[in-house]
Amino acid sequence: MKYTIDKNGYYGKFGGSFIPEMLYPNVEELRLNYQAIMQSPEFKNEFQYLLRHYVGRPTPLFFAARLSEKYRAKIFLKREDLCHTGAHKINNTIGQILLARRLGKGKIIAETGAGQHGVATATVCALMGMDCIVYMGKLDMERQRPNVERMRILGARVIAATSGNMTLKDATNEAMRHWINHPTDTHYIIGSVVGPHPYPDMVAQFQSVISEEIKNQLQNDIGNPYPDYVVACVGGGSNAAGAYYHFLNDEHVQLIGVEAAGKGVNTNESAATTALGKVGILHGSKSLLMQTEDGQVIEPYSISAGLDYPGIGPLHAHLFDVGRVQFINATDDEAMNAGIELSRLEGIIPAIESAHAVAALSQLTLSEEDVVVLNLSGRGDKDLETYIKWGRY
Repeated sequence: MKYTIDKNGYYGKFGGSFIPEMLYPNVEELRLNYQAIMQSPEFKNEFQYLLRHYVGRPTPLFFAARLSEKYRAKIFLKREDLCHTGAHKINNTIGQILLARRLGKGKIIAETGAGQHGVATATVCALMGMDCIVYMGKLDMERQRPNVERMRILGARVIAATSGNMTLKDATNEAMRHWINHPTDTHYIIGSVVGPHPYPDMVAQFQSVISEEIKNQLQNDIGNPYPDYVVACVGGGSNAAGAYYHFLNDEHVQLIGVEAAGKGVNTNESAATTALGKVGILHGSKSLLMQTEDGQVIEPYSISAGLDYPGIGPLHAHLFDVGRVQFINATDDEAMNAGIELSRLEGIIPAIESAHAVAALSQLTLSEEDVVVLNLSGRGDKDLETYIKWGRY
């Protein structure tokens, strides 16, 4: 596959491992062992067993008849919102905690934005009887309070990040600092396809179950495993990486990534990295990120806590760079309206992250024969307060 990582941890010119010396042993231990562990029959069997019997996979591929009628195309929803814990994040946390256990780690840390990765991490730590600390921006803790309480009920300690604009970037910074100070007994479960190699590749592989299932389900449903479009929202980009993974070399499948435009890409309140970013280094890898002329990270903004991140993962930066994925964006209002539209047409309230992907439908030129798979990465329970405050429904 020409879009896989090379031996040095790069997708094209993006990726690598830019880390403090204190973290080198941990990251190197992962790099040297992750592929062998993940490819072992014992790991595969346990991972697949938990995905099926604990997570609830395969998730349905639902033909959205009323949405299809409106947009005059054949639109299928990949129902990652029906995973245990309410989002795709659990696919990765199951895989990483099994990996951590095999590496002899007894403690887990994580960062979270919308809280879904934090909940998924707390969930698997409870399942495996491991200590769990989750770092979350203070602002995100306020706007995603139900998920904070879910993590606490599950036994996790939730620590507020109070630097910067107190969102996902800042939570990641704090988690990295913690790992530096506890390098030997702790595994850091990064929640997206970001961070130093091997994390982007590892997370993409764990999430690739999404596109593997899509192909099988389309073959069964319509007799053809290849859709015309695969659409997913992109913050760091793990749900998109999973939805694209098994289609990357199928150039006839158009891949669409939808970023958060916030209040507009020209307003200084946005998180649309491909529209506003340039090459830089953040959280251990070289990618595209929003930054000033002198390289200072620009604080992002989105109504969606899970897309409120100033960069994208190196795989997505590469896919953007070579033109394999078409990146578009949706404003807060466009995403919220799309979330209400899906709720009214199909009886499914999406996470606001996923609503950004739904908003792409009005921007695509579709025909009645086009098959569109939209990755519905999470459910909207966690976002009810935001929907209520927005109020236009």
